[in-house]
Amino acid sequence: MRTIAEAQLLRSRLTLSNPQPGENLLYELLHELKVHQIELEMQNEELRKSQVALEESRDRYVDLFEFAPICYVTVGREMMVNEINLTGCTLLGLERSKIINRRFSKFVATQDTDLWDRLFMNMILGTDFEAQAFDLAMTRFDGSIFYAHLDCKRRVAESNPILLIALSTITDLKLN
Repeated sequence: MRTIAEAQLLRSRLTLSNPQPGENLLYELLHELKVHQIELEMQNEELRKSQVALEESRDRYVDLFEFAPICYVTVGREMMVNEINLTGCTLLGLERSKIINRRFSKFVATQDTDLWDRLFMNMILGTDFEAQAFDLAMTRFDGSIFYAHLDCKRRVAESNPILLIALSTITDLKLN
């Protein structure tokens, strides 16, 4: 960056009018300050470009997560929902704020609660667990039952295991 800055400064020709003896040091200091200023301007431009790239990446993530055609949920070690996308909120019939920090098992139908508890404990505590898929009967907020296929993957974030779940409704398949 310094060589580019010095090349830019060379093109603008920094000169002192009527230099006096001993002013060479002043010229060198002024030169260094100008080079440093150009370097800072270049770094600032790079930071602006990085910020724009990060914002674009975040927007792509939001689109991918929020508007996916299936439900995405993350569940922590305590079986609490950490995150859920808009599709999941619609599927469960509740606002996000009423789902987050609520036990995922509250949305599992009574007949599959034991199965869910067993599978969850195996997945969240298991060391050899990579990914698992299974079907469960689920309950919406209004009490209606639907059948779901869950693709689960365990991930450790900040030394805490979490379960990443892609949940899709299979009610039509189960009833036919």
